[in-house]
Order: sequence, then C-alpha cells, then structure tokens
Amino acid sequence: MDRLNGGKFFFTRLMYESGDWDVDQRMPSNLLHSLVSYTTIPVNTEEHIVPLSNKEVFQSPFCYISGHKLVQFNTAEKANFKAYVERGGFVFADDCNHDIDGLFAKSFEQQMAELFGDNALTKLPNDHQLYRSFFEFDGPPTTSQELNGWGDDLVHDYLKAIMINGRIGVLYSNKDYGCEWDYDFRNKRWYKNDNTRFGVNIVMYALTA
Repeated sequence: MDRLNGGKFFFTRLMYESGDWDVDQRMPSNLLHSLVSYTTIPVNTEEHIVPLSNKEVFQSPFCYISGHKLVQFNTAEKANFKAYVERGGFVFADDCNHDIDGLFAKSFEQQMAELFGDNALTKLPNDHQLYRSFFEFDGPPTTSQELNGWGDDLVHDYLKAIMINGRIGVLYSNKDYGCEWDYDFRNKRWYKNDNTRFGVNIVMYALTA
C-alpha cells in the first residue's frame, strides 16, 4: 500500500451504513491545517469521504471513523475493514460519546472482536512510538470532554490498539478527540497550546511506522 498515494497525504473519513458517521465536521480541516503548519509532507486539504464498502478505501493512507450510535458493519464493510487493516492500512477510531458503556463503544469493540479476535484490542503503552512520532507526549492528552465530566466522567489514561505485524492497524480512543478538535482552525490563536498537535503525531505515525 502506498501510504502517501503518489506523494500527497489526504484524510479519509469512513462512511458506514449504521450509526452517524458524519460527526465533528470541522475536525479534518483543522487537523490538515496543522499538518501543513508543522510538517513538510505534501497535503491535500480536502477531506475525502469514502464508503467503507467501496474499494476506494484501499487507496487511503489514513482513515478516520467515529460516531455516537450503533456500529454494525454490513458484509462488504466488514471485508474491506479487515483487509485494509491487514494490508497495512491505518484506522483512527474515536468514540464521540466519550463513554465506554455507550452504544458506539460497545458496538465498535464488538465489531473489532468479530473481525480480529476477542483480545485483539489491547492497551497501548504510554511509552509507545506513537507518542514521540513528531511531538513528545507522555501518553494520550486529556480532552476537555473528560475534564468537564462528559460521557462516562472518566479521564482515560491510555488508548487501545489492534497491532498488525508489530504496527498499529487500528488506534481506538474513548477520549473524543474529534469533538476536541472540532473548531475552525483560525481559532487556534486563542489556545495557549495547540491541542491538535497529538493529531499530527497520529498521522505521522500512520505514514512512517
């Protein structure tokens, strides 16, 4: 798989039939702006929306999937998700509920168990390469949703991942980074610390690991 698809990075949002896949609509442009600002990789600043059931997904260097509701992949979606990940693709899955007992979390985790095995999703160590792939972090940054008691009222101190041949194939978060980064990129000037920097790490890991 050509992770830069001929030399230019683009962001793919996965559309799936169940649930509400089209959340956090300003997040992709915000993250893409950060990639342009901080890195030298060539970036296509248009978000790509691709049905998970479509073979076009295999051209994507990086995929994002999120939502609040049920995740119940159909036959084609299951086949493409599994094949994409096993062929070296990278999926960042983010629970928009920030709730380990919520419908998205339970149903997505069930789908991952069905596709990759009951114990495939494992705790990602906070000294993993992901946390130093560009900026330095000592684990996953806390979100305002966690601090404000949204969802399960927990601060999640680690992420989970499905590892394929020693590399993250699926990065899974209950921290709701999508909502955290869902604002116009021009408003970053009001932030003491740019909270999208961790998103840069995620993309750079996906492209270089």
